[in-house]
Amino acid sequence: MDTQVCGLNPESEYVELAVEVFAMLADVTRVKIILALRNAEEMSVNHIADVVDKSPAAVSQHLAKLRLARMVSTRREGTTVFYRLTDEHASDLVVDAVKQAEHVVGAAPNHRNEQTSA
Repeated sequence: MDTQVCGLNPESEYVELAVEVFAMLADVTRVKIILALRNAEEMSVNHIADVVDKSPAAVSQHLAKLRLARMVSTRREGTTVFYRLTDEHASDLVVDAVKQAEHVVGAAPNHRNEQTSA
């Protein structure tokens, strides 16, 4: 396996950037926004605000940070801005974190492959 291509070793130049990704997702509202967007093609700020139960102004601030981190992208239609996930990676991280949280509290079965636990 070529580890130079994927950068999955402890000395990788991407380790510090990965920490920045985790820092970006270390906020309840941003995690809720990612979860809301993972099930929708795109959503307006007001719609997202309704789903995550926050004010549109607060959601806009979080979306601006997610946009700077290139986790969400936008499309404008008239005066309305629609947001969508840029790709599946942020969603995958959040879903995995939720699954980990379920395991911590004992609310989920073991997802490990049977071969790795033997």
